[in-house]
Amino acid sequence: MLREDLNHPELPGNKWRKLKYNLLEARRLGHDTLLTFGGAYSNHLAAVAAAGRLTGLRTIGVVRGEELSSRPLNPTLAQARADGMELHFLDRATYRRKQEPEVEAALLQKTGPAYVLPEGGSNLLALPGCAELVPELAALTAFDALCVACGTGGTLAGLLTGLAGQREALGFAALKGADFLRADVDALTRQASGLSYANWTLLTQYHGGGYARLSPELRSFIQEFQHRHGVLLDPIYTSKMLVGVLDLLNRGYFRRGSTVVAIHTGGLQAWAGFGDNPT
Repeated sequence: MLREDLNHPELPGNKWRKLKYNLLEARRLGHDTLLTFGGAYSNHLAAVAAAGRLTGLRTIGVVRGEELSSRPLNPTLAQARADGMELHFLDRATYRRKQEPEVEAALLQKTGPAYVLPEGGSNLLALPGCAELVPELAALTAFDALCVACGTGGTLAGLLTGLAGQREALGFAALKGADFLRADVDALTRQASGLSYANWTLLTQYHGGGYARLSPELRSFIQEFQHRHGVLLDPIYTSKMLVGVLDLLNRGYFRRGSTVVAIHTGGLQAWAGFGDNPT
């Protein structure tokens, strides 16, 4: 297991890698504000808010769904606000149209100029940060396959550009009905490198019932894994990926004697959204 959850104390996992070159580009373009999107328990919103606090950038989070004034903010959004993020709530119908130019223009008219990051942070500048993981890992150990959880597909696309067609990559979708990710990942790698890679597979059967669904079986798996290995998994991404990896091992998917690296992409702040600790 590659412990990317330990790569930064406040921006752990793949979020640090996806934000790295976007933050540099925002500075290069003279922006002092980041605007981005996410659900109410988004790791990405939490990471952007922390990045803003660490770098002195103003941050704006556009949250899917209308704000309920009768309820306090959930732990993820409360921490984002504590980190200085301004929260704007968008009804779900409009949120689905967030990439349309007129919707973005209306948001920027309200907030002022900003460097816009997509939901999940998956754009072309996210890829080189994730690609850097490959030579870093290769300097530590020889390996035959990389396994990573997928939400928007940006991390997987970055790994593919880093692998450059060598070795194998497996993406484990955390969302139900995520077949669309194949086209999204392929589009990102084509834009980044001009190439469409064949050395990867997207597995969509390990979603555990859907995004942010924590079944009793998955909770038990997380508890047992932590007891056995001393590693806490997040309930949305890495835990589902590891269920899949171990299932593939049991099925003899990987060549005997090969080295398979599973990437822990962080996301432990998601536990706050479930109101408890798995242990």
